[in-house]
Amino acid sequence: MATATQLTCSTIINDLPDVILSNIIAAISDVRSRNSAALVCRKCLVLERSTRVSLTLRGNVRDLFMLPTCFRSVTHLDLSLISPWGHPLLSPVDGAGAEADPSLIAHLLRHAFPSVTSLVVYTRHPFTLQLLPPLWPHLKEIKLVRWHQRPQLATGDEFNMLFENCPQLKSVDLSTFYCWTDDIPTALESHPMVASNLTSFNLLNSSFPEGFKSDEIKVITQACPNLKEFKVACMFDPRYIGFVGDEGLVSIATNCTKLSVLHLADTSALSNSRGDPNDEGFTEEDAKISVGTLIEVFSGLPLLEELVLDVCNNVRDTGPALEILNRKCPKLRSLKLGQFHGISVPIESKLDGVALCQGLQSLSISNVGDLNDMGLIAIGRGCSRLAKFEIRGCKKITMRGMRTLASLLSRTLVDVKISCCKNLGASSSLKALEPIQRRIQKLHIDCVWDSVEEFENLDGNGYGFDLNRNDGGEASSNFACSGDTFGCEEDAYMFRQKKRCKFSYDINSLYEDVNGHGNGYSGRSWDKLQCLSLWIGVGELLTPLTTAGLEDCPNLEEIKIRVEGDCRLWSKPSERAFGLSTLLLYPKLSKMHLDCGDTIGYAHTAPSGQMDLSLWERFYLFGIGNLSLAELDYWPPQDRDVNQRCLSLPAAGLLQECITLRKLFIHGTAHEHFMMFLLRIPNIRDVQLREDYYPAPENDMSTEMRADSLSRFEAALNRRPISD
Repeated sequence: MATATQLTCSTIINDLPDVILSNIIAAISDVRSRNSAALVCRKCLVLERSTRVSLTLRGNVRDLFMLPTCFRSVTHLDLSLISPWGHPLLSPVDGAGAEADPSLIAHLLRHAFPSVTSLVVYTRHPFTLQLLPPLWPHLKEIKLVRWHQRPQLATGDEFNMLFENCPQLKSVDLSTFYCWTDDIPTALESHPMVASNLTSFNLLNSSFPEGFKSDEIKVITQACPNLKEFKVACMFDPRYIGFVGDEGLVSIATNCTKLSVLHLADTSALSNSRGDPNDEGFTEEDAKISVGTLIEVFSGLPLLEELVLDVCNNVRDTGPALEILNRKCPKLRSLKLGQFHGISVPIESKLDGVALCQGLQSLSISNVGDLNDMGLIAIGRGCSRLAKFEIRGCKKITMRGMRTLASLLSRTLVDVKISCCKNLGASSSLKALEPIQRRIQKLHIDCVWDSVEEFENLDGNGYGFDLNRNDGGEASSNFACSGDTFGCEEDAYMFRQKKRCKFSYDINSLYEDVNGHGNGYSGRSWDKLQCLSLWIGVGELLTPLTTAGLEDCPNLEEIKIRVEGDCRLWSKPSERAFGLSTLLLYPKLSKMHLDCGDTIGYAHTAPSGQMDLSLWERFYLFGIGNLSLAELDYWPPQDRDVNQRCLSLPAAGLLQECITLRKLFIHGTAHEHFMMFLLRIPNIRDVQLREDYYPAPENDMSTEMRADSLSRFEAALNRRPISD
């Protein structure tokens, strides 16, 4: 009897029906979790491998015997991160040091992944385009990656190879592929059938010094009339030959009427530089873009869902055009505007401009010289569905206006970025976001350490901001639910609420701490904050972050820190350490991006009285070993005079103290003997050097650039036993 009972109770996961198991696997999206589930039983293994549709290969090209052959259903294959990173995957002379014939490598990839329709590949040598894409005749999407110099080929030759070998292409992504701008129109004109089939074209590349000229954009859009997504870097400054103006914009709307995603960004807007917060927001030159042209473009693109116009030159009095945008593009959900002025100028509470775009879920505005608190509040009233909001370089915005917008959008707003606004430092930004403190999931602020107390006596009314007053101080009488002003249920609700009480926000009275003292902080935690992004100037400390208002973030998992500035202007930092130990207050923090790539200094011997970059790296990385990080992306500081971003000895020594790390990506170079320090991290599984910045160094005499040294390190890494 005992034996029978024991048999009936010994049900295992293999006994579950295949349908249930397949549903379980389908519900798991995380790659590592899927791999863990595949270890449970053979059925899970077979189901997981047979249903995986996306795969990124990270092995060394030498280790062909490790190429997996069980992922027969993979349709999206990423080969851009194969080691050694940046070395030619396929070339007549094997630059990666592998002994295998390049055609053999290509056919092995075709045999292992027969169903590929989407491909990402690092294309340093044109032989890759000549040999690899033809192996998948049904290839529809391709993303090319290259940070190194363009090969010495005739204009358009690389793309001629691509288009000849891939006649069914629908999507081409060149956002991280360095080439010449005139390569693309030439190739498209030579292959009209391929060009007419394209529905997505991404040319938003920061490595183009001047972007695409107006004539080139006209040729591209004429050749690709069926585009639904078009992203392009261009030059709007009228002082340059071939600048994009009225004619260029009209050609896009005329030639590509099916567009649902349109991104037009000036090349200067693609750089990571922060800008000057004291800038008034107006440039010396106006863009040659008229309001009439904007209206014509918006009227010609009725299917728009996502629009970016980051111009970097003044576009004035754009309110009427944005009202037309709302009427002509009813599907619009995401909007980004740069250097657009007059986007929201409410008169007696009557909404205008972008505030009438009530369907927006994401809005980004930058360098709007005339946007003040009342205009910002009007945006909060009109765009009541915003889940994401970014504001950059708006000097007239204060904490009161930002706080009122957060209050108006407290039910929807979960992603906020505040950058380069003179009156919104770290403390004032966090204070302004208290109304959504329990909801916000992603946040970016600038670590400009201001004090909330300096705002307490503004207008003699604390933090209070009366929405019943306009800029002139008169009580608003036009708060009725008219078609031009509101026209939505949320505004009608606001109007009804106004009848019961005045529409005023008093920070001191509404958000006191648990002891009942209005000390400037609510005392509540940032419960749902998962990702925090910070900008900080060189030489500044991170330690005031918690006292600024971020002391309690129980679910923070990822932090991104970007340091910018010139170390050569400093003799030494004020303290020994940057302050990474401050992040110990966040118990779930496991991912970090520490970007010092825009920190400039002396890579070699510094002048007397100054520190070289190795000592600055020690300053920024000191204490990182105390954090329980699982993943780290690190950009070393650079010396632009010698184009060098190299991991130093102090940095390697401090990184080896991160005993919990599993993934480490260094976006620069490192000597081989410094890399060997990283083998002392007990559970590290994935380490890679990535020179993903332009221009990536072509030839370097130090060992970090050699494929043999990189392969030796990876071999040593793979030989170590890993506990799990």
